Amino acid sequence: MLTWLASPDDPLPDTRYALPAGSEAPGLLAAGDDLSPRRLAQAYARGIFPWYSEGQPVLWWSPEPRMVLPVAEFKLSHSLRKTLRRFIARPGCEVRIDHAFDRVIGACAGTPRDGQEGTWIQPELRAAYGEWHRLGAVHSFETWIDGVLVGGLYGVNLGRMFFGESMFAHATDASKIALAALVAFCRAHGIELIDCQQRTAHLASLGAREIDRPTFEGHLAHAVPQRPPSDWTYDRSHWARLGLESGPNPASPSLPDTSPRPAGP
Repeated sequence: MLTWLASPDDPLPDTRYALPAGSEAPGLLAAGDDLSPRRLAQAYARGIFPWYSEGQPVLWWSPEPRMVLPVAEFKLSHSLRKTLRRFIARPGCEVRIDHAFDRVIGACAGTPRDGQEGTWIQPELRAAYGEWHRLGAVHSFETWIDGVLVGGLYGVNLGRMFFGESMFAHATDASKIALAALVAFCRAHGIELIDCQQRTAHLASLGAREIDRPTFEGHLAHAVPQRPPSDWTYDRSHWARLGLESGPNPASPSLPDTSPRPAGP
C-alpha cells in the first residue's frame, strides 16, 4: 500500500516497501506534498527522490535496480575526447559551476525525459531545488561558448555523493561536455559515484550501470556523512583527471557545430 505523508514530520517509509519490478509503478514508495529542503535532504540521504507529473501529488521513488555512474568507469569515447580537446583549446570556451543555475534548471524543464512528453520538472520542483541551491546543496555544471550558455546539468550534493537530476543541450555535445566536467570535478574531490536514477542507453554508453538497492544504499551510508567539497568552482586543471591537457592546443582550433538546436541530452 502506498504511504501518504500527510505531515512534514511523517517519516519516509522503508525503501523495501517500494513497488516491485513488474508492477504498474516500480519503485514508487510514497506520496506527499512537502518539498522543503529538510524533506529533500532526508529523502536523498536514503536514495529517495521526487518525480511526478502535472495534476499528481508529489510522488517519492526508490527504483530497483539503480542506475549509477562510477566516476572511475566513465567512458570517454574517441569522438568525445576530440570534442573536449577542441573545447579546452578554444578561447571563449569554459565550464562554470552555479553561474546561471536558474537558467539551467529552466532549460532542463523544457527537456523531456527519454520516451516521455512534456516536462517532469514541475514549477514546485523547480522552486524547491532553487531554494536548496541557495542553501548550497544543489549545483549546476554549465557549458559556455563565447559568453553563451549552450548546455549543462544540475544535481544534488550530499557529503561525497552527487545525485544527477537533468541535463540539456542547445549545441552539439554541450551536455556531454558538462557531464565530463562533472566527472572530472568528482574525481578531484573524492566523489566516487554519480546517481543517474534510471537506466537510459545514453548513460550506459558513458559507463553507467545498474546496481541493486542494498548496494546503492550501502554506498550512501558511507558517502553522505562525509564532508562535502568546499570549493564549487571549476578549475581548468580538473581536465587532467580525464587525461586531458588544460593548456592551449593551436592544432585544434574549432569545435563541432554549436548552432542552437532543440534541447536534448
